[in-house]
Amino acid sequence: QTASSAIKGAIQLGIGYTVGNLTSKPDRDVLMQDFYVVESVFLPSEGSNLTPAHHYPDFRFKTYAPLAFRYFRELFGIKPDDYLYSICSEPLIELSNPGASGSLFFVTSDDEFIIKTVQHKEAEFLQKLLPGYYMNLNQNPRTLLPKFYGLYCVQSGGINIRIVVMNNVLPRALKMHFTYDLKGSTYKRRASRKEREKSNPTFKDLDFLQDMHEGLYFDSETHSALMKTLQRDCRVLESFKIMDYSLLLGIHILNSNMKEKDGESSQSASDMKRPGGQKVLYSTAMESIQGPGKSGDSVTTETTNTMGGIPAKSHKGEKLLLFMGIIDILQSYRLMKKLEHSWKALVYDGDTVSVHRPSFYADRFLKFMSTRVFKKVQALKSSPSKKRCNSITALKATSQEVVCAASEEWKDEKHSILAEGQSYASLDEEVLGSRHRPDLVPSTPSLFEAASLATTISSSSLNVNEHYQHDRSMLSSS
Repeated sequence: QTASSAIKGAIQLGIGYTVGNLTSKPDRDVLMQDFYVVESVFLPSEGSNLTPAHHYPDFRFKTYAPLAFRYFRELFGIKPDDYLYSICSEPLIELSNPGASGSLFFVTSDDEFIIKTVQHKEAEFLQKLLPGYYMNLNQNPRTLLPKFYGLYCVQSGGINIRIVVMNNVLPRALKMHFTYDLKGSTYKRRASRKEREKSNPTFKDLDFLQDMHEGLYFDSETHSALMKTLQRDCRVLESFKIMDYSLLLGIHILNSNMKEKDGESSQSASDMKRPGGQKVLYSTAMESIQGPGKSGDSVTTETTNTMGGIPAKSHKGEKLLLFMGIIDILQSYRLMKKLEHSWKALVYDGDTVSVHRPSFYADRFLKFMSTRVFKKVQALKSSPSKKRCNSITALKATSQEVVCAASEEWKDEKHSILAEGQSYASLDEEVLGSRHRPDLVPSTPSLFEAASLATTISSSSLNVNEHYQHDRSMLSSS
């Protein structure tokens, strides 16, 4: 506990110093070399002319790519004062770790940021990823990928503790009735007994298939936006040869006990005491797929406060709010992962093993999400496309009536011109074919084509009458 307290204190002091020092540097465009800069400062416990005194052991604090991460924070609307207030104003809260990585997790008191310890190879990989990450965020800030706000290292007593500051996917102010870590794999993808005994367990793929066997339902617009975002994000990860990532999915049931809501409201009130009520841009699940100001109201009531969650329904008809984000992306498909997959594939079905080549992993992940997890509710109200279908049907009926009326006129005249029946039979076959052949459906004409068809029929009838009069005059003269 003492070590954890010292780590949290060192993190807050270090970030407070480096971000405060960064404000004196002028804004400018991010250059390629900015991604590889590492700034270092020594903070002795007695203090110095640059650093404050503190009651923790002496430590060195490193900041990776400070200008690049300043740009990322600005892109997501995080002001330096807000960033410092969130991280440094009150003690960080340590979270239990549901994963097997052994990482420590801290959350800021206002619930905005997660601070996670990472291994050396993961920190190194994130540094290499930064230029591509920068370009991807410039093109599309609305993403379910992790939003990285800072990469730091605390060095003390010969130990290096590397940390990354990210967006918080699951807000503590709202109770998550179910939390899932989904990879699209079935090999050993069930929560352990130890995990199930926790107050807020994180379940896995097989647990989801058992609990939510018919999936989660969205309105058409939200489902389309969600799947497009997931597809784009997976292709980005595939291009960087990243795999073994997960979708962290939190499910809040709206029509649950009112007692829970009362407890949540008091907790959320304490969490909203920071000035300005900061909301990081694109930080919520709904904003990550559709942008600010949009919400899928077809599935939940319009009066529902979604708190940034994505409205959905369970197969039982329960109204839900979903919170989600892609996590654990700092794994590249290198030699150790290739070896891990090879020996697992010898014992188990290779396609079900979670560690796989990036392209296959992305395809399997997307297939699982689109067929087993996220499903679309068919809208009951008439849509513009249905209205177009109705107008087309009416147009078909109108054109059919025109053809039938013209054919009745021709029937009366055909008895008198049997000698030239062959030529008119071909015309009948063309115009009346759909009437004699119920299995044929007339093609859908445009408004212009329908008018043109009526004109053609009228002129054809006129030609028939002229031909008929000519034949009668010829017979009389003979």
